[in-house]
Amino acid sequence: MKIRLVCTKQYLLCTFGALFLLCATPAALGKDPVYTGIFNNLAVSGYDTVAYFTEGRPVEGSTEHEVEWNGAIWRFVSAENKALFEASPETYAPQYGGYCAWAVSEGDTASAEPDLWKIVDGKLYLNYSPRVQRRWEEDIPGHIVKADANWPAVLD
Repeated sequence: MKIRLVCTKQYLLCTFGALFLLCATPAALGKDPVYTGIFNNLAVSGYDTVAYFTEGRPVEGSTEHEVEWNGAIWRFVSAENKALFEASPETYAPQYGGYCAWAVSEGDTASAEPDLWKIVDGKLYLNYSPRVQRRWEEDIPGHIVKADANWPAVLD
């Protein structure tokens, strides 16, 4: 049995047009205020942001303790942590919507890893990679000043 593919000019134009729209739409709309990745709507990859402050380490949250805030789903290890977050989300949410702090200081955005973190002056910052985190740690106060000046304009 032979399969014959028929490729018309209209078919190709429609296919490439649809691909263009899929690729161009997110850029035209800007980036989300909270980084959630491509395939889900979880902030900080589902890690409990309160635990960074209370346990001093990243801890995966549970589907049993979720809240929607700022367009993303936030997970927590306990009802207590969820309640703390709900009472003051700005206190526990990572700076720059969970995007890489160094990238924002450079006028850009990048994803961030939950295990590459630091609390500075009571605020949580995340980074993209160990190498990037080392660069950020070379001048944390300077990078924070630059990132604060760039945020949230880098989302446009």
